Amino acid sequence: MPGALLRLRDASGRALETLLSEFFDGSDDALFNLADKAGSNQEQTAYFDAMRELRLRRKHMSLSILQWVSRAFNELGRFDPMPGSRGLNEVDQDSLTLMDHGELEQRVAIDNLISKLRNRHTEAIRLLATRVAHLVPDVKLAERQMPLSPEVICTGLGEACGDLDIDIRAKLVVLKLFDRLLINRLESLYQQANRLLVSEGVLPDLKRAPIGGKPEGQARRPVPPSAGQAGAVMSNHGGLTPPDSADASSVTFTELSALLHQEGAGSVYPQASGGQPLDTRNLMSRLGQLQQTVLPANGSSTQVVSLASLLQQALAAENGVRYSVQQVDNDVINLVTMLFDFILEDRQLPPLMKALIGRLQIPVLKVALCDRSFFNRGGHPARKLLNELAMAGIGWNEKPAGQRDPLREKIESVVERLVTEFTDNVDLFTELLKDFSHFMDLDRRRRELVEQRLKDAEEGRARQERAKVAVDSLLEQSLAQAEVPASVETLLLEPWRKYLQWVNLREGDDSELWNKAAELTRKLVWSVDPRPVEAGTRAELLRAIPGIVDELRAGLHSISWDPFAIDNAIRDLELTHVDVLQRLVAYREPTPEAPEANAVKPELKAPAEEVSLPEAADTPMPAPEATGSEAPAAAAESAETAEAPAAEIPPQWLAQADRLRVGSWIELQGQEQKIRCKLAAVIKATGKYIFVNRNGAKVAEYLRDDLASAMAAGEVALLDDGLIFDRALESIIDNLRHSRRD
Repeated sequence: MPGALLRLRDASGRALETLLSEFFDGSDDALFNLADKAGSNQEQTAYFDAMRELRLRRKHMSLSILQWVSRAFNELGRFDPMPGSRGLNEVDQDSLTLMDHGELEQRVAIDNLISKLRNRHTEAIRLLATRVAHLVPDVKLAERQMPLSPEVICTGLGEACGDLDIDIRAKLVVLKLFDRLLINRLESLYQQANRLLVSEGVLPDLKRAPIGGKPEGQARRPVPPSAGQAGAVMSNHGGLTPPDSADASSVTFTELSALLHQEGAGSVYPQASGGQPLDTRNLMSRLGQLQQTVLPANGSSTQVVSLASLLQQALAAENGVRYSVQQVDNDVINLVTMLFDFILEDRQLPPLMKALIGRLQIPVLKVALCDRSFFNRGGHPARKLLNELAMAGIGWNEKPAGQRDPLREKIESVVERLVTEFTDNVDLFTELLKDFSHFMDLDRRRRELVEQRLKDAEEGRARQERAKVAVDSLLEQSLAQAEVPASVETLLLEPWRKYLQWVNLREGDDSELWNKAAELTRKLVWSVDPRPVEAGTRAELLRAIPGIVDELRAGLHSISWDPFAIDNAIRDLELTHVDVLQRLVAYREPTPEAPEANAVKPELKAPAEEVSLPEAADTPMPAPEATGSEAPAAAAESAETAEAPAAEIPPQWLAQADRLRVGSWIELQGQEQKIRCKLAAVIKATGKYIFVNRNGAKVAEYLRDDLASAMAAGEVALLDDGLIFDRALESIIDNLRHSRRD
């Protein structure tokens, strides 16, 4: 492959990976909005199913698409993204069959995506195709075989959707989401690809793609890379998907076998030399007998017999000589043993769940022996059932003795049926997968309802707290420098406070109604203690009092306050206003001829201050008392703030708290027991993280800094709720590759 094409493969892979990451980041919100506007329960369920699958399969889908594009580069000219698009004269009519309705709908949706993408970015795609063809003049490339053609990208999307565990309706929702969120953004991919090839000297003067044939004029050929550059390029192991980061689910059994047989890889279950030969059919028969006798139900025991120990019994011959299995069967045994070693050592699963899944070692081994696609087919029912059982078990907490546990009972029933009924018919896995998925869907919908109620309650509580803080702050500021009679203070701190909270909760603290209520509060305080007093204060007060009283009465009526209590409060307020107006009659404005009077004039307010101070000591005043009680807390809070630098939270833990997504599972490391719970909501108003158990009941809540501190201290441990089979396979591949390097 020319060096320029290698660099295009690597650069476009990085760009496409970024675009896919942005797509998945935006898909949750988009699907939630669509579900919120759904016209029926079926439609809403399709959106929620699509949302769940995209969360779970995000990494797998991204790598699947990138590998598909990488194949188009690595098998340039040989890779055909749409092999069925040949002419009718090239098709064997005897091989034609009717397409499944769902498959047909998906094919139509992908064809629409291809047409839309090609029509939207026609010029950029044709320029890129011309430049790629110029780099490989000896390779005959159809339009669809250009590595970044719409056909390659869109069929890659279709392949990635193929293993999603959702019905066709939800798959079409996912494809529609690709249309909405991804297709428009691919313009930047084509522009960057063209700019890269231009910088490499590939047809730099080409401004318009030729309609047919080769571009006119002599084009400068790209300068071949030096030996050092070529080495650097080739050391990337294949650009988009280097082997060390390849998705485990796409690795074939042949490749896994090759890794097993490499020098230094070792073997979990070494082949016995000189043993009596045992073919696959007889091996399956012996495993079936072992399955019935060695794996009885064992109550609440968490002990698991390893697969290697079980096979010792299966391969023990009557005459004392061990059986020797075929090399291919031995490879399968080694791989399945490694898979279950990972699962049984995985800290994400509670011990009892590990023990239940561990009982499936023999049935899963039999599946792998009779169906080698088990290792590389992400949609295999046995793999999917293992993943579903593990995902359900991650959030399981043991119930107290005597309390019914539906999830545990369901998992036990699934395991029991597989152990007692499975021979070699994989349809049993399909049946149990469907049944267990239905059980989990019902359970999930029930939990989502409970969690939504909890989230609504927490958000309501947060709004109430925020409204209380805003109202307390307003009243505290309004009363801070004012001398207010006890009757007016009671009016402000009881019925009027409730009105202010109602306005804040209903309209928010940036609304016009709140601003009017806040202004009326300040006017009310000013009307009983007008400061500063000037010559026109009395006249201004006379004009303002009727409006203040009317607005006050209307506000209290709007919250259905007791009409008799309103009349009494207004009467007391009017008496207070009369007293204030009478005091203002005696006020005389200072004259320029009496400057010494000006110096004495502030003393006019002294009697009010002298009278008010003793009254304040004898009169119960809720607001000052609350402020006084909060003073120690404020002092303690400031002391904690002062000490914060000494116990500063490392930034990596704060970043980890920020990355925590709704639905993520954690384990609380209590002194007596460990509790598993998941993040149900992040309340933006207060910054609280709300955690619930798998029944939807609230277990804990943390502020961001508290959560980061708890994670740093080991009190909170994050759990990986990814697909356990895929994680196990990735671990095996990594270990085998590292052993090769060593």
